[in-house]
Order: sequence, then C-alpha cells, then structure tokens
Amino acid sequence: MTGIVGYGTKIPRYRIKVEEIAKVWGADAPTYKRGLNLNEKSVPAPDEDCATLSVNAALNALKRAEIDPADIGAVYVGSESHPYAVKPTGTIVSEAIGACPYVHTADLEFACKAGTEGMFIALNLVESGAVPYALAIGADTSQGAPGDALEYSAAAGAAAFIMGKDNLIAELKDTHCFMTDTPDFWRREYKHYPEHGGRFTGAPAYFKHVTGAVDAILGKTNMKPDDFKYVIFHQPNGKFPVLVAKKLGFTEQQYLPGLLSPTLGNTYSGSSPMGFAATLDIAKPGDLILLISYGSGAGSDAFIFETTEKIDEVRNRAPKLRTQLDEHKIYIEYGTYAKFRKKILLPN
Repeated sequence: MTGIVGYGTKIPRYRIKVEEIAKVWGADAPTYKRGLNLNEKSVPAPDEDCATLSVNAALNALKRAEIDPADIGAVYVGSESHPYAVKPTGTIVSEAIGACPYVHTADLEFACKAGTEGMFIALNLVESGAVPYALAIGADTSQGAPGDALEYSAAAGAAAFIMGKDNLIAELKDTHCFMTDTPDFWRREYKHYPEHGGRFTGAPAYFKHVTGAVDAILGKTNMKPDDFKYVIFHQPNGKFPVLVAKKLGFTEQQYLPGLLSPTLGNTYSGSSPMGFAATLDIAKPGDLILLISYGSGAGSDAFIFETTEKIDEVRNRAPKLRTQLDEHKIYIEYGTYAKFRKKILLPN
C-alpha cells in the first residue's frame, strides 16, 4: 500500500477583509462578497514567503509522521511564487528539515495545481520503490494586481504531505488527470502580477477540467458521488467549488469541511491540498475522500484516498488547519497590507 504517513499546514496570522480592499478602490464590497463568496484572506508577513511557509508545513507533517527526515528521498515544492527565479525552494526546505544531502528535489509550477503535481510524483516514486518516503508541498504567497478581482482572493498558505508505505494515515486508492492547453491565466517574464481571461476562467477552464477529472476517475473506478464521505475541489473563490460540487451531485456535508476560501482566500498551489488537510483533521477511519485540484493552463489532478485507523493517533501531534485559520488572527489595514506585500499600485 502507498499513501500518506504525515501531513501539516501553515497559515500566516495576518488577515485583510474584503471591505478594506474595496474601500481603497471605491468598489462595492457586498457585491464582491456575494459574487465570490469571500469575506477575508490571509496575508503573509514581510518575513514569510513560499519557502518559510513550506518549511513550517513540512515540520508539522514530520511531527505527525514521526520519521527520520534523513529517510525522505525526495522533496517537491509546487508554487507560482517561489522566492527565487533561479535557485530552488526545495533545497531550502530539505536543508531546514534535515533531509539533506541524499535527497532529490525539484520546484514545480502548474499554476494552482503545482501542489498536487508534487503529490502525484511523490506517490508514484514511493510506489515504484525508488525512495522510502517523499515529501510534496503546495505553497504560495499569491499575487494579485492592485484593484484587480484577484486581489480580493490571492492569499498565502502551505500544505505538506509525506508519502510512504508504512503506518499510513490515508491509503491511495486511485489517481487520474485531465489536461488541455487552455490559456485562462498567465504571467509573463518580468511581470509583477498575473493576467487572466475574466469570465473565460469559468466554464471553459475551471468547470470543464474539474468536471472532466471527476468524471474520469469515477468512470475508471466505477464509483459515484455518494460513495465518498468528503470531496475537496480547488478554491479560486468560495463560489466555484460550491457550484461544481452541486453540479456533480455532491452534498454540502461532503464539500463543506474542506471549503476554506471564504475566510482564507485562494492560496493557489496550496488551495486544494489545504482543503484536503482540513478534511483529514476531522476524518474518521475508513472514510473515502475525493481530492480534485485545478491549475490554469489548464488541468486537474484527481485522487481517491481512504483513511486508516492511524489517523486518530496522529492528527493531534500538530496544529489543525482550522485552528491556524480561525484563532490568533491579526487584521490589518490596506496600507499595512501594501507595505507587507510591497505592492506596486499601478497594475502592469
């Protein structure tokens, strides 16, 4: 059996409300809150980036896994906000957690599905026997141009998963993928902020690929929506995952535990992995969980996991996601937010 032996998350303490962003740009906050199902988002402190968030999430995963970090044979960090254009985040994480020097690392990018991209590779490396353990992380300090719709949702956070074959807390049952060349979201070299296709990011992008991945894995496994205890989708906002869940026949009880974006925002590569972590925080042994990511460009990864008896033993060894999300929050004004993020106030 191959699956997850440990998981961990990290969310910055700072938050900014939708009203605070809307006030600066003269926008109507209730319209954004209602239209996107967003209330606030996380904001990284000046000393927090993709690397620091990844390290802290990985350390929390190690607390749950209780393995020697030197036994981790591969570390993959998926993000679209790596701190260096040329220098790997993976080596920073590997060194910080004690996995160096006999470890394979790589930085991954696929917009918001780079985290599950790493999970897919890590799981298959372990399954093949190439390494005993592999660490996959989805982390971002997301970019959104000032005044753009993305600014209301672009957030920060990380989720880390250690894959192995022994003492599993969740066994991998199956995977599938759905990819096309659909340019709904992009950022050119030297540009500070990404651009997007507006409404084009909906039906032909997010909904087509998420639906395609779900239909594919259900067809492959001969399963149906009510076979699952929980389902997690990528969360560019609070509206899209709810719409696609209902369209595909999933209930509120299945998707609500992993729905974080209304108070977290869109953590890009960390989005669906963090929703998955929040679900593992409450899952019982024997629960079937369906995880569906989405990344612009475009594609979706699909995973089916089944939790084991071990989940009850390990979950309290590290902070739960909802605890990080809901407690010890510090709200900031837009001026502080712009200073933290070093915002360039004229969109490129």
